[in-house]
Amino acid sequence: MNNHSIINMLSTYKKKPAINLNGFAVEGWSAIISVLASHTRKNSTIVVDCYTGVNQEELEKWLIQLKPDVFIHTKDLFIPEEEVGALTARFMTEDTLFGYNSNITLDEYFDQEKLNAAREAATMPGGRVLVLGPGAQLVAEADMLIYADMPRWEIQQRMRQGVASGLGIDNSREPFSQQYKRGLFNDWRVLDKHKCLIFDKVDFWLDTVVHGAPKMIDRQTFNAGMDKAATSPFRVVPFFDPAPWGGQWMKEEFALDPSKVNYGWGFDCVPEENSLLLNVNNIVFEMPAVNLVYTKSSEVLGRPVEARFGKDFPIRFDFLDTIGGGNLSLQVHPTTQYARDHFGLHYTQDESYYIMAAKDDAHVYLGFKTGVDRDVVIDELEKAERGELVFDADKYVNKIPTKKHDHFLIPAGTIHCSGTNAVVLEISSTPNLFTFKLWDWQRLGLDGKPRPINVKRGKHVLNWSCDTEYTYAQLVNHVEVINSGEGWVEERTGLHKSEFIETRRHTFSVPVTHYTGDSVNVLNLVDGEEIIVESPTGAFEPMIIHYAETFIVPSAVGAYRIRPHGASAGKTCMTIKASVRV
Repeated sequence: MNNHSIINMLSTYKKKPAINLNGFAVEGWSAIISVLASHTRKNSTIVVDCYTGVNQEELEKWLIQLKPDVFIHTKDLFIPEEEVGALTARFMTEDTLFGYNSNITLDEYFDQEKLNAAREAATMPGGRVLVLGPGAQLVAEADMLIYADMPRWEIQQRMRQGVASGLGIDNSREPFSQQYKRGLFNDWRVLDKHKCLIFDKVDFWLDTVVHGAPKMIDRQTFNAGMDKAATSPFRVVPFFDPAPWGGQWMKEEFALDPSKVNYGWGFDCVPEENSLLLNVNNIVFEMPAVNLVYTKSSEVLGRPVEARFGKDFPIRFDFLDTIGGGNLSLQVHPTTQYARDHFGLHYTQDESYYIMAAKDDAHVYLGFKTGVDRDVVIDELEKAERGELVFDADKYVNKIPTKKHDHFLIPAGTIHCSGTNAVVLEISSTPNLFTFKLWDWQRLGLDGKPRPINVKRGKHVLNWSCDTEYTYAQLVNHVEVINSGEGWVEERTGLHKSEFIETRRHTFSVPVTHYTGDSVNVLNLVDGEEIIVESPTGAFEPMIIHYAETFIVPSAVGAYRIRPHGASAGKTCMTIKASVRV
């Protein structure tokens, strides 16, 4: 047996964490149709609203067994595709990657004349009416409202397979980047806005992530799941993706598919795109994790955080693996003002690199070397983008050796990237995609094409005052002991004073009590095999966490206790915790 197989067998990292729940759940189309038929009269209106990415043909094939006298599909009521294109053009923009956050509402997709005719048909006396598709709830008053939801990560997999997922438009032949751009800047925003208006009206929720194997829960079970998740520590479902620079550490540490060439990204806490699993009497129901934030924002985020960010989950944890891989692209994130002006964002992607693992030659590029000439740097970056020269990053950017448990702070505007042979736990504010690549080491993407470089945008946000002295004084291992006791130490490791996230590192061999402090807490076990998270008052079920697993503690939890457990009992463990400064 080779070492890879041994490591896979020993991996404790849980890839399908679920919230256990008692309630109502059925699986399989026959059982679902039977339940729906038993809950409706012959003279009734059944409305099946749904998210983009859902296979509506599959829904129609089975739901038609309810034998409706009138069947209405919302796709037949939408304005023509060319009008959808015109409606969304200002948000899609001509940029290859970036759009502008849409303020469109779902009702704008409907042809008013067709919608009025459908409403009239749905209200004619006698017979059963079935309305299906995105925005179905806008067509008819439902006697029974069903919502077929879809997590964004699954939508992305369907985009890559060429499955139509555009709202009111078939963009399945477009490159994945363009489909994702439409979803991120327009479609998902439109549909989330609509979904938030009907949460309390939905009678049944459908999970059709696995083709031909649907699950369904009722309103009471959905609400019970949201209540439990909002008052207990929980994990979302992590997902992983290869990258042009990707490494091998996650593949082995997390027992991922060994046939993949590498894994560069591991998304362990991005609720907008992660799934949340409810294990209802041994039926595992999958939904977008962001549903919890939408329905329980004050309990999850904390009232001060909700007041600042609304229903946005502001903290993101993900892994960047370059062990056995290459350097990330040399990059910069936009300043808040630039993000607001150009993308319609309220805040930007401030971040930090916490080093989970590192080989002897591991390093991080961070900040400009003191005295560099900005005009020369920009000129050479632009020439490199045109293929006229090879940009010498070592000449202009600080190349800092790194080791396990180093913490580098990266405020927006800071030039940076992780070098080869390191695993980074990236702790950042939530907005994704907003990275301006400045140099990509003459590398092609996994599709064999050059990756988009954005010197044109990046040069407007680079912080030239972040030189060598500033970098080392402000951004490298800015660690301060906050408190300590017998068997434990608490340290502040960041983030920078210009960033709204606070990070604390606890090293402990005894139980340590934490307090959420009116903010959601996000933690990762960065050292040690296993810990247990408990309520000092028994308010929630104990939760076991393994090495490298990220978990979320809602603000409503208040006090919680963490101690070494299982193989780590009596040993020293270490967590990193992020919260919003309030």
